[in-house]
Amino acid sequence: MDANLTAKVEYYIHQLQLQIHPEGGYYARTYESKYLIRKDALPESFPGDRYISSSIYFLLKGNQFSAFHRIKSDELWHHYDGSGLCIYVIYPDGKGEQLLLGKEIAKGFRFQHVVPAGSWFASMPVEEEGFCLCGCTVAPGFDFADFEMADREKLLAFYPQHENWISKLSLKGS
Repeated sequence: MDANLTAKVEYYIHQLQLQIHPEGGYYARTYESKYLIRKDALPESFPGDRYISSSIYFLLKGNQFSAFHRIKSDELWHHYDGSGLCIYVIYPDGKGEQLLLGKEIAKGFRFQHVVPAGSWFASMPVEEEGFCLCGCTVAPGFDFADFEMADREKLLAFYPQHENWISKLSLKGS
């Protein structure tokens, strides 16, 4: 990554107070609704009350990736700055899709994409020497109790047709 991009990334990390995310990259929680959805009004898979919605900033450097994981809520991704991002999604039925998040609309990118609840997903910038600053809005709101990091071997056993993605975008020993 050239010096100007490195400086821009460091600026965002500092100014937005981004922290290291367990799945890879950097994040900062920017919003959570002041209203809660009570556990008894949520699907049974939620172990407790949840905020109606929450959001984060999320940044990946070109040589980083967000490892395969899934959550119990829909996640809406928004592009803010930098190169595009490829979001690799494995739906519960085994279908795979690459969602292109970014500003190059004519090349198939979109400013927003949704990853449906329960889908396995990972992401990485499309430019190895770039970065991507985006945001994620989750409804019902995100809670780490709803977060599951993929076990590489189990994911490969369920979805062998996505071996290339899983091998490249999952953590060893997770």
